[in-house]
Amino acid sequence: MRDLLRGRPLGHPVHPVLVQLPIGCWLSAAVLDFVPGTQHATTTLTAVGLAGVAPAAVAGWADWADLPPEQARVGLAHAVSNVAAVACYTASLAARLRGRSARGRLWALSGMAAVAVSGALGGHVAYRQAVGAHPAA
Repeated sequence: MRDLLRGRPLGHPVHPVLVQLPIGCWLSAAVLDFVPGTQHATTTLTAVGLAGVAPAAVAGWADWADLPPEQARVGLAHAVSNVAAVACYTASLAARLRGRSARGRLWALSGMAAVAVSGALGGHVAYRQAVGAHPAA
């Protein structure tokens, strides 16, 4: 199971592939938040993004377990930022479902900021891992 979560059958990690669903949904919702009459679509995209978090997180934790200590610290900060993003998007979804679309947009904006920080941290971990794996690079 661990090999499957780490992407061994595919020949590359699964986590970067799985994060595309929540990030794509949330980024699309952010764009549609500026288009009149798209409240239902943004609510749906926010919910689908939240549904895609669990598989991405499980795969990420499987990758994190094998990191050296320096990268594991950055990976932990990446995870904390993701928790903040999920909390913001959960609050956004709750506000949207209550008909408070302006509040939902504000929570989503905060969530997108957390996703941006998380992405930068995740990229740092991945880049360091790639450089560490290929000293000539």
